[in-house]
Amino acid sequence: MNHDQGRAIARRHFLADCPIGLGRIALAGLLAGDWRPAAASVPTAPLAPRAPHFPPRARAVIQLFMAGAPSQLDMFDHKPRLAAMEGKPIPPEVIGGQRYAFIRPDAAVLGPRFRFARHGQCGTELAEVLPGLATVVDRIAVVKSCRTDQFNHAPAQIFMNCGFAQPGRPSLGSWVTYGLGSESADLPAFVVMSTGGGISGGAANWSSGFLPGVHAGTRFRSAGPPLVNIASPPGVDPTAAADTRAAVAALARRRLAIESDPGIATRIAAYEMAHRLQTSAPELMDLASETAETLALYGCDPAAASFARACLVARRLVERGVRFVTIYHEGWDGHSDVAGNVRANTAKTDRASAALIADLSRRGLLDETLVVWGGEFGRTPMVEASAVLGRSQGRDHHPNAFTMWLAGGGIRAGITHGATDELGFHVVRDEVHVHDLQATILHCLGLDHERLTFRHQGRDFRLTDVHGRLVSGILA
Repeated sequence: MNHDQGRAIARRHFLADCPIGLGRIALAGLLAGDWRPAAASVPTAPLAPRAPHFPPRARAVIQLFMAGAPSQLDMFDHKPRLAAMEGKPIPPEVIGGQRYAFIRPDAAVLGPRFRFARHGQCGTELAEVLPGLATVVDRIAVVKSCRTDQFNHAPAQIFMNCGFAQPGRPSLGSWVTYGLGSESADLPAFVVMSTGGGISGGAANWSSGFLPGVHAGTRFRSAGPPLVNIASPPGVDPTAAADTRAAVAALARRRLAIESDPGIATRIAAYEMAHRLQTSAPELMDLASETAETLALYGCDPAAASFARACLVARRLVERGVRFVTIYHEGWDGHSDVAGNVRANTAKTDRASAALIADLSRRGLLDETLVVWGGEFGRTPMVEASAVLGRSQGRDHHPNAFTMWLAGGGIRAGITHGATDELGFHVVRDEVHVHDLQATILHCLGLDHERLTFRHQGRDFRLTDVHGRLVSGILA
């Protein structure tokens, strides 16, 4: 044993093992005294409206998330050069040594599957499968230069929503409600709906991460009551139920005052919201008050689950003060028959997406509601799996360049931002990284992405990490 080891043992022995060691003296003092944690600092109304960093242009967000990654080359980013080169190998210098999961180095170019035309006064090019969007194209900003760091669905979806590819970070909707609270006392601040077979990233996409749990998204069901057990069971006496709620709330608040545990505050808020939802949720989901003209505009059957119904419910949510709404429409993963994939999904989403813009506009809500449409990445200009064009008509995942569109509060209308090369492989002008998009969405809501932080594990975290810049070219 060397001298330093002996000194270390002596210190540990003195502090821990001696009958009158300092550690035991401190413990005895705590046990003997009237010790308790500091007074509760957890807010009792964590979703109360809060002032933004600066005057906002938007007060709410509707995010139309096209999970699976739509093919920008067959919908928005028209590339005649692809049609001219169809069936020929992609030039090696274009790929530049990059590797793809389902594409061979000699993969053939796949041209656009649909005709394109210019629409509106702005002259934006759209494919023929977007007739609905063509009617509102002068109200949207098309961003053709988006880029992400992720290649696979789950991490790319989480990255788009949380600014980090692994689960555990707060989502965009959670950051927004943490920064601004909610204007609705009777509905969740952050609502999630889904109109497909499943979301690769799962609940991590609307998680509150290390933020208080009250900021997590609340998922509404596609059909029937929006939440399970929203109604009291038959035979429950209303007075007894009210007395039970009051007793539980009193006990929870007493415990909160002792422990200052944010989880207790989250449970209190959840219980109170659940009670209010027994009245507000049925009224929200009852579309009988909507006119026949409005239902026809969306193409909505009130009794059937659909993307159109979700869009109409989203409009009703923001009308009632809900801060953030996300609708996931899954199924855009066009690894084979990309034309059929795009045609099927646009048939389900195009009319309703355009109707949402038109409906918000005529109700005076578009100027204060930011609508964001897009997926987690794009699709390649090369055909997937084989150089023989007839064997596969699909496109692989493509993180280097894809298209999104935005409309409403704070966004310039009728513009196209950014550009890709003649094959649609690389961004060549005004690149918009995912972190840039997140920073810009927060900016429209009056939030500075560098100032919206939360201290966790000894340091300040933010949605955009150490990245992100405003996309000033799309701001009104």
